[in-house]
Order: sequence, then structure tokens, then C-alpha cells
Amino acid sequence: MLDAIVAEGLVKRYGNLIALDGLDLSVPEGTVTALLGPNGAGKTTTVRVLTTLLIPDSGRATVAGIDVLRNPQALRSRIGTSGQYAAVDEYLTGFENLEMVGRLYHMGVQRSKERARELLDRFRLTDAADRPVKGYSGGMRRRLDLAGALVANPPVLFLDEPTTGLDPRARLDLWDVIEELVAGGTTLLLTTQYMEEADRLADAIAVIDHGRVIARGTADELKTLVGGDRIELTVDHSDKLVIAQQALQGLADGEIHLEPGLRRITVPVSNGSQALVDAIGQLANNNVQIHDVGLRRPSLDDVFLSLTGHEAEELTNGSGPAGPETSSDRFEATEGQIR
Repeated sequence: MLDAIVAEGLVKRYGNLIALDGLDLSVPEGTVTALLGPNGAGKTTTVRVLTTLLIPDSGRATVAGIDVLRNPQALRSRIGTSGQYAAVDEYLTGFENLEMVGRLYHMGVQRSKERARELLDRFRLTDAADRPVKGYSGGMRRRLDLAGALVANPPVLFLDEPTTGLDPRARLDLWDVIEELVAGGTTLLLTTQYMEEADRLADAIAVIDHGRVIARGTADELKTLVGGDRIELTVDHSDKLVIAQQALQGLADGEIHLEPGLRRITVPVSNGSQALVDAIGQLANNNVQIHDVGLRRPSLDDVFLSLTGHEAEELTNGSGPAGPETSSDRFEATEGQIR
């Protein structure tokens, strides 16, 4: 399978601020790769470089077989992009917005109108086609913006946090549209802060922090980095946590984690279902009352916290030079292990 997107050693600096620090990335044709990272990690900068909106200080990139730096004009007709905020003219109707995009692509008046109607129908916006966009809901604006990115039928699509700010129903609707596009052969690079979004849509996930890809693989491959199953339980009194920890030590396949404020204890285990039965028995033998108990696999939230040391949705002050103890250094080997 050929790669539709390739980035090698991309570097982008703003004075002393390093936005991209030798970023490498590849996205096979007809697949979805999610760039997962906190604000300031370099996700949007990566998209801007790959869509010709920024010139990197060093490195190279190709999209749809076209060199991003040498032939940006030719590339722009082969890609579609939708940013974090809907780039639509709210004083025009939905139809007028899409027709305008078609004419900017030199598609001609008639074909631009036909394509606008096709996309309005595809994105379930036909009833609102002739209304000014300023009366659209947030979800409708996002759908219209995505429709605009598809006017020229681009083989490669870039979506930069496309569902940010949407309510759950609108987010699910947009996911359905994205899955339909990919099923039709579109290659997609998606940046997101939503773990569920990456888990559902992406064939592969690249975790980015401090301007570098620090791990990549499928969702399942990344989850194995954190470990296997874990028992998570809540005891009736916080003073029972230490007793519970001691009782469960023999079942643990790693370090037991205590959260006194929540009266919660998390125990990594290798034999999930049997370990859960044994844990309940051990706690009963030690007179520890359980308020709640469950067995779960690591989530992408766990992966992200383990790799970067902070939650994915945590706001940062922007990317900066990686210090001697950054996550980029600690997990550099991971990238090669599961690539």
C-alpha cells in the first residue's frame, strides 16, 4: 500500500519556540491516521505545513505524490481541509457558500451549482440550503465546512479537530459522514483531542508531544504499552485502602495505584476475570467492604497519560524545546517498536 502522506524530519520554529522538532509521519492511501496530542503539541502546525499554509524550517513532505514545498499550487487542487472553526461566510446561504468554492476551483458555473446541490443533499442540509448560514447551528456549520472541503473531490483530506465544540449528537453525525468518506477511498489525516473519536475513526494513531511523534500504532497496539487488564474498585472507607492494597498485592501484575480522596484502588492484573474473582474473595477475607468494582482494559486516555505525563485535553503553554526528561526522550524507542 502506497503512502498518501509522508513527512520526514519536519522542523518549525517561532523564535525560541519549537513547534515541530523533527516530526516524521506516514499515512497509507485510503486510511485514517489520527494525530493525538494536547494543545500546543504541534498537531495544527503539522496540518498547516502539509496543506501548504506554512513553510517548515527544514524537512520534507509529500502529499498525494506531490512535493509540498516544490509544487504547492498543484497540491492545493488535490487536497481538502477543514479547520477547528468553520470557514464559512455566514451572510451567504449554504448553497452560495459551496457554489463559491466550486467557482474558486474553476469548475464552471453549472458544475459548481450541481456540486453544491450534491453535497447539500449528502450532508443533510438541503432544507437549509437557501438560508443564510448565520442561522445555522454549530453542527450544521461544521457539516457545511466539511462539504466545502469536498467540493473538488480531493483524494486526501485534512481535518483539524473537526468536532470541537459540538454536542454529542452532532459529533456522532459527523463521525458517520467521515466514515462514509473513508469507505469511498479518501485518505484522512485527523487531529483530535477526543480519545473516543480516535478510537472509533482511526486505522492508526500517532501520539504527538513537543513537536515529535512519540508513539504510533493501532489503538490496540498503543493500549498494550500501558499493560493488560486492571481491576478498579472503591472501598467503603478510605482507611481500608492500605488493607486492601496489602490483600491484593499477590494478585498484582505491577504497581497498585491508590486514590485516597476517591477511596479507589487500581490493580494491574494478567488474568482479568479470574483475578477479579480472587480479588473479591481476598477483600472479603480481610473484612474490606466494596462499594464498587469493575474490570477494564486501558483506554487511550491511559495511553496518553502514560506517554506524555498529562491528560490529552490539558491546555499547555505551547510546544517548547524538549528538556532532558521529556516524554519524547522517555518513549523514543516506542515509535520503532510498534511502527
